Amino acid sequence: MCREFKGRVVLSGELVGDGVVTHQGLNLLASFQKSVLRKADKVICFDQNNPELYKKNLTDKIICLPRTIGSTTGGMILETTVKMGIAPKAMLFSQHIDSLAVAGIILSDVWLGERIVTIDQLGDEFLEYVKDGMVIEIKEDGKVLVK
Repeated sequence: MCREFKGRVVLSGELVGDGVVTHQGLNLLASFQKSVLRKADKVICFDQNNPELYKKNLTDKIICLPRTIGSTTGGMILETTVKMGIAPKAMLFSQHIDSLAVAGIILSDVWLGERIVTIDQLGDEFLEYVKDGMVIEIKEDGKVLVK
């Protein structure tokens, strides 16, 4: 069974990957910082306040979330994971993306030539449907197919 959702393209791309899901805001600093500081070869979520993602691998995953929260360093942390080669493949927001997350995503694309495909405004129904480990296909036009 496959379900299709349509959102607003923030940073386009076509890809397929495994989803990881949180139903609460993702604190980028708390989730990514330890892996960055340790110069790890993958991002393991260290945000104990997010039990859905805590201790899960976020590298090369499609992160499905309502929004990001937390520190003003969130964009910088995302850009650093891109520079290190340990970033997520994509971020799919059920709500509007915030300015701090979009800054890191756009700057990674412009400064580093590396893209975190990003779609927002997918809606609450998207986040209710998608589960960890589901295969997600993202299209250039903002269509998201969840299998």
